[in-house]
Amino acid sequence: MASVLFVGGTGQISLSCVEVAVKAGHEVTVFNRGKVDARLPSGVATLTGDVKDPASYAQLKGQRFDVVCQFLAFTPDQLAQDLAVFTGTVGQYIFISSASVYEKPASHYVITEQTPAVNPYWLYSQNKIACENLLTGQTALPWTIIRPSHTVRTGLPTMVGEGDVIARRMLAGKPVIVAGDGKTPWTLTRSQDFAVPFVNLFGKPAALGEVFHITSNRAYTWDAIYTAIADGIGGTADIVHVPTDTMIRYNRNWEGPLTGDKSWAALFDNSKVKAVAGDFQCVEVLSEVLAEPIMHLKQRLAGPAADATELETLIDRMAKEQSALGL
Repeated sequence: MASVLFVGGTGQISLSCVEVAVKAGHEVTVFNRGKVDARLPSGVATLTGDVKDPASYAQLKGQRFDVVCQFLAFTPDQLAQDLAVFTGTVGQYIFISSASVYEKPASHYVITEQTPAVNPYWLYSQNKIACENLLTGQTALPWTIIRPSHTVRTGLPTMVGEGDVIARRMLAGKPVIVAGDGKTPWTLTRSQDFAVPFVNLFGKPAALGEVFHITSNRAYTWDAIYTAIADGIGGTADIVHVPTDTMIRYNRNWEGPLTGDKSWAALFDNSKVKAVAGDFQCVEVLSEVLAEPIMHLKQRLAGPAADATELETLIDRMAKEQSALGL
């Protein structure tokens, strides 16, 4: 079994990976700010610090780990910091990138690891690509790159990060916005399903110097996703379809998550990771995929309702103006 450090460890994807790693018998340590109310499995060691604070992060330098799983590096300077901290003392450095790095639109409808990493629309993806390039351009620190797609645990899968606003609108019978015609296929993967092959890559020589995505083999239309959310919370899916370009005119900040990601079909071939980590199965029934996010949502909804936001005002305006075109 391996000694494993998670930089992060309590997030949307990483907590499930910690849980699976512990069950597999690995010796697990997590490094984070310790501010997230997440229950770590028994036996996990914790180190408190901040990746954005070089002084606190420096406590990791010189410590030996068989595997480091980096969930909190988003920019090249953070990746460069890891190269300085972990080179020479880590057997396998696993960088969590993103499937959003793949070219938009993809040149083939099924995405493989050979699909070019080019995203001219989203700074988040461009920074992940720059991190990957920095990592693959050196040989001193053995590496593996993982590209998750849309992976769910506590948060609802929405198109532009609206969070609980969409659910509250559904419960209130208000319209919600879906980009395009709502028929674009989009892959959703549960964190606990992602975690199994992820942990199975630990210490595998065949994983070193390689890039893998880990996703379900099942995609769903955005209309189906929003309808399933409404059904799961007892709300109404009053969906208004708005062209992607039009949505971006309303809010330029949506260019990244839409044109740079969710407005395109996302279908993945997982044969590469299965060849190294072994075969794995993902839950494919949409209501089951959404069960945990909806459970966490209901816990949040039990709290006081949020005040109306600028986002809600904008959604109301978009829905009204788009619907008026059909009159």
